[in-house]
Amino acid sequence: MPPPEAVIHVSDTPSQNRLVAAWRLLPGNMRGVLWITMGTIAFALNDVFIKLLGGTFHPFELGVFRYGIGVLLLAPVFLHMGAAGLKTKRLGLHMVRLAMACVAQLGVFFAVINLPLADATAIAFSRPLFTTVIAVIVLHEIVRWRRWTATCIGFAGVLIMVRPGHGGVDTIALIAVASALTFAVANILIRMLSRTEPPNRILFYYHVGGTLVFAVPALFVWVTPVGMEWVMLFMIGALTTIGMIGFVRAFSVGEANAVGPLEYVRLIYAAVLGFTIFGEVPDLWTLGGAALIVVSTLYIARAEARRASTEARRS
Repeated sequence: MPPPEAVIHVSDTPSQNRLVAAWRLLPGNMRGVLWITMGTIAFALNDVFIKLLGGTFHPFELGVFRYGIGVLLLAPVFLHMGAAGLKTKRLGLHMVRLAMACVAQLGVFFAVINLPLADATAIAFSRPLFTTVIAVIVLHEIVRWRRWTATCIGFAGVLIMVRPGHGGVDTIALIAVASALTFAVANILIRMLSRTEPPNRILFYYHVGGTLVFAVPALFVWVTPVGMEWVMLFMIGALTTIGMIGFVRAFSVGEANAVGPLEYVRLIYAAVLGFTIFGEVPDLWTLGGAALIVVSTLYIARAEARRASTEARRS
């Protein structure tokens, strides 16, 4: 199977041919950096639209647009796969993963709407910390002491941001942490599914299922969009899909050690957008907790990349 970059359509227009050729001449890591930059910007802008719309539309309705627009944008891929390509023998595991991811997505909506963007983004970065713990329990992975130390430091950063005992625990912050935990479980289920399921099949059951899951409760809280609200709701689905594509392509053409750290630039985008649009100013607790989370998850990501590289050489 060719790498994702190899399936880009090449137009008969000479200028476009030259553009595509120049793109392919770029080193893989450079292309990966550009792809992940696109993904991080898309996700940061997506959070802005969620926050802007959150005062009018219930998260259930936001979920319908998030997944429904994704289905529309990915429909050509799903149609190309056909019924045979979409058929699965692991429907039960797909449904469990869908349920976990939908609950987590609901938590993300509540966090982004009610927390400063920098806080919501930083807490979301704690997913790899939970993934480490869950992978040990579910997949029986062996984790060395240095990675456990990094995980503990990361959780210390989470506690700093949640601040238990500092005037009471912030319920929304706890929802954000629970969402990160639930997404981590969903990520472990993706690892289990990927042993037999191609990525596009996983995307199909996730997006179609997510649309149906959110559509039912959305009927009871539905608010009909007007004017630019239609465009903004469309952008929630479109930017999420663009962000996913950016991340998948980035890690398919570049080395994880090279492109992975750039994911955390999204925290800067979130802080700048939060300040510019919503007047949010991150406090020292946010900055300190976010720093610990980012440093620890960066270490875990590098450890994962080294482990994968070692296993690849052995095989």
